[in-house]
Amino acid sequence: MSEENKNLKGNLKTTLGSISNEAKETLESTKEKTNEFVEDAKDVFEDAKGKVNELLSDENIEKVKHKAEEYSEIAKQKTTEFTDDAKETYEDLKEKSSELAGEAKEEIKDIKEKSKSFLQRLFGKS
Repeated sequence: MSEENKNLKGNLKTTLGSISNEAKETLESTKEKTNEFVEDAKDVFEDAKGKVNELLSDENIEKVKHKAEEYSEIAKQKTTEFTDDAKETYEDLKEKSSELAGEAKEEIKDIKEKSKSFLQRLFGKS
């Protein structure tokens, strides 16, 4: 294998490894941020619920609890959508990395064939 092919293959491995690592880091970061968001939302909700209980009558408390439950459900749905989007982005990145690897493999194969043909012509072999 020529030095150029070795370099190309090494660069390809490095690039694919880097892309994969970045995708994993992004997914992990997204998971962490989502968990932090959910925990923060729970804290805010609990704090707000406590303050509302102190300020409102029993009748109004029930109305507020109902609204809080609705907002809590909406927050859960948004968090799920966000997580799904992050997973989809990761899958797209993974797919594109695979495509890049396939294209690079084809290029290496083409370079190998051209190098072989060139060397055969250079040294007069058929």
